[in-house]
Amino acid sequence: MSDNHSMFAIFRGHPHEDLAKIGEQHMQNDLQPQDRERLRTAAGKVSTHTTIGSILGLGLGLALAYRIRANRLSLYNAFRVVARPTELVFANGRREPIPDLEPYIRPTFWGDAATYTGLSLGGLFLGGECGFLTGTASASNTIMKDPESRRRIEDAFRLFQVDLLKKQLSSLEATIQDSSPSSWDKLKGQASGLANSLRSSSSSES
Repeated sequence: MSDNHSMFAIFRGHPHEDLAKIGEQHMQNDLQPQDRERLRTAAGKVSTHTTIGSILGLGLGLALAYRIRANRLSLYNAFRVVARPTELVFANGRREPIPDLEPYIRPTFWGDAATYTGLSLGGLFLGGECGFLTGTASASNTIMKDPESRRRIEDAFRLFQVDLLKKQLSSLEATIQDSSPSSWDKLKGQASGLANSLRSSSSSES
């Protein structure tokens, strides 16, 4: 399941334009039309679940904020009209004034704004995350329905990983300033071995 999640995240897009182009090339060359349609359907499910979850979370946060404000206002109104003692008298005759708590429980604009903002943003985040999780699970089920389509998508993902590793290796090779050439050669050998293992795994499964 985690491999499918990673695969789906990669095919959703990449912030770098050149890597997005590489992904698009694999989408067009390594996948059949029904595979691309399956991925578009899966992406739509994630987007729909996330949107619905965000809306529900935002609504729940606003409703909770409204409930808290209404309860606070009711408490303030009840506290304001009831008779309150103003001082405490001890047995030895000493008197101590009781502080007025009304200013501390009085609803304020900034307090209401903080309540609405905090709970609405929290609900939006929580709902969006829950929607993304359920959408990802639904998208994975969509991809896994057809074993052949799933195999082609996984192979395309592995080939994309190979190209990604090659590009990262070329970028490192062009920018790194290492005084120890043997360390750099060792790093290149490890990266090449990983790329070869990914390619051989893709070939063996096909």
